[in-house]
Amino acid sequence: MTPRDPRTEVRRLLYELCVELGFCLPDHERRRLEDAPPPDADRFTDAVFAAEGMDPGAHTRLRQQVRDTVSRHMSGWAGPLDEAP
Repeated sequence: MTPRDPRTEVRRLLYELCVELGFCLPDHERRRLEDAPPPDADRFTDAVFAAEGMDPGAHTRLRQQVRDTVSRHMSGWAGPLDEAP
C-alpha cells in the first residue's frame, strides 16, 4: 500500500479547481493550503475564495461548484488531513 501524502492530495484538488473553475491561486496561497489545509469542505472552500480575494457569499452558485469539487476530493482521501501518513 502506498503511503498517503496529504500535500499531493491537496495539490491535485487545487489543480482541478484551477483547470475546471479558474481558481488558480498564487504560489504562496497554494503552499499555505498544502501546509495547513482546512479540515472540512466548507472551510476549505471558503479558504479558496479568501485566497482569491473573493466573498463566497456573493457567488453562491460558484461557491457550490467549488464546494462540490472539494467535497468529492476530500471524500476520496484516506482520513482527516491533520493525521500524519
